[in-house]
Amino acid sequence: MTTARKLASGETKPKAITIGVVGTCDPRVDETSRQRAGNIVKTIADLVAAQVRTPDGKPVDVVWTPVLVDGEPQADIVGRQFREAGVDALICAPDTWAFPQLTLISILAHLPPDVPVNITCGNSGPKPGVVYAHAVNGALAQSSRLTHLNVGTWPDTGDDPKPTDSTVAALIDWAYAAVTYAGLKGRRVVVFGHDSMGMETALTHVIPTRQTFGLEVTRLDMKLLADMLNKGAYDKKEVASLRGWIDLHIGKRLDLSQPGGEEKFNQSLALYLIIRDLMAEVNAVGGGFMNQLEWGSDRRGIPMPIADVMESLFNSTFDHNGKKTVMPFATEADTQGLLTMLFSTWLSGGNPPLFMDFRKVWEPWEIQGLAKKLGIPFGANDLWAQKGIVDGNNSGSASFDWASKPGDSVEKIMSGISMPGAELYYFPGGGNSVTFFTPGGIDCIAGRLTYSALSGMFSMFWDEATTVDLPEKLADAVSHTSNWSWPHTFIVPKYATMGEYKQYAPANHFHATWGLRPSRLQYWMDLSNVLSATPWSQRPQWLEGADRPQPLLYLLNGGENTAKMLRARGR
Repeated sequence: MTTARKLASGETKPKAITIGVVGTCDPRVDETSRQRAGNIVKTIADLVAAQVRTPDGKPVDVVWTPVLVDGEPQADIVGRQFREAGVDALICAPDTWAFPQLTLISILAHLPPDVPVNITCGNSGPKPGVVYAHAVNGALAQSSRLTHLNVGTWPDTGDDPKPTDSTVAALIDWAYAAVTYAGLKGRRVVVFGHDSMGMETALTHVIPTRQTFGLEVTRLDMKLLADMLNKGAYDKKEVASLRGWIDLHIGKRLDLSQPGGEEKFNQSLALYLIIRDLMAEVNAVGGGFMNQLEWGSDRRGIPMPIADVMESLFNSTFDHNGKKTVMPFATEADTQGLLTMLFSTWLSGGNPPLFMDFRKVWEPWEIQGLAKKLGIPFGANDLWAQKGIVDGNNSGSASFDWASKPGDSVEKIMSGISMPGAELYYFPGGGNSVTFFTPGGIDCIAGRLTYSALSGMFSMFWDEATTVDLPEKLADAVSHTSNWSWPHTFIVPKYATMGEYKQYAPANHFHATWGLRPSRLQYWMDLSNVLSATPWSQRPQWLEGADRPQPLLYLLNGGENTAKMLRARGR
């Protein structure tokens, strides 16, 4: 009698994200051409395995098959292999002609319908794989299947050709997008508190988030945190260790002069450990904390100390225990801000996010006027004077890493950070802020995820941007027009004018991540079916070398936005 199979009852490790690489072929070609085609498959697989990492620094799982698919039997073999291997994304690397329906289309019948598909080929003439690539890509597009075609370059001849750097770069960008899309499905974030400060733009859209990204949102009341603080439900020795680390790096730049300053600061450190452990219990990949108004500001209750240091620690690449994985964390329970930072961190391979108020926009005439008033000279080479700046600053969530240049040591980063007492007008519960000036010259993508009930879709407002240094006297004056004791990052968008930037902000917060290319973000928006919003008059529709090529599916259906809306409706 056949019986059911019992699975192990113990805890299992999270599944590695798996990318499968396959080659197709023509059954009529010679053995030398078949050997070459197989070598290309291995080369592509090894390149992806060597260059793609999850935010914790671990390599993704890349599998490839020596079976060249030139008919239905081989397609079934590979399809079953990939299904058993748990392939989350598929790369097809053809070098010869093949028959579309007998090969890649038949493989995909074995896999889930939303598996990301990339077709990377050389623009070679002898057999030719590029002809097959266009044939199968066209067939899949007509059947409403999203695919990404990467017509690159590798030598027409030779047994073991190597793709060019630009070919590999496009493939790696797509792979990061696929890893982000597939790797966050079934994961969760934890948000403490409800929808903070009446910010509709920060709402926790639980069902759309689940349906679009496969992410769950665990919501916990802040009362649990207050109770655990009052009970002392945390490791006192580790709090002391964390405090000693802060004292070592911050020293006298930690201001504890407010009443109860010592105790309140230590409470905020304990809160970091409490939330860290609570998120670990549910395998969370990110979090958020409401704070205002109930936690730290509502005088009808007992205001608690603010948690700026805690939020900064989560968003940083290190803490008192050394190097760590960034845990994107949003102040003010801004869930859409959290999602923006989470996706950007994964797309960049683990780089730290920056959480900012979209504070004062200084148009060129205005920043120039202040500079003249202060007697500060400027010229045509001063980007801040020619384009203007956005003063990005907020009381929480600013990653420590943004106090210095990418790659700088912990000592260098922390030397630029101060922790003044909280502004008691805003936060009567006291505690400490985090403050620094981000150095200039950091290239990034600045943007913000948003949602519309009209379409039921998410959109990403974004632009390439860079940070700039202001003359010290000018930076001080700019910071004092808002909140001097919070972090300040002076952002200059690449294509948006300041007039456009200040009118088209989708919310009061925006975010930045370095090491993120436009094409990588665009690939992810395609896979996630997120609308791309770049309403900047100076940005061309297509920037070769920066943008990913539009999928053929979009061109067949009235353009990117129309096609995405049709996909959202299940057409």
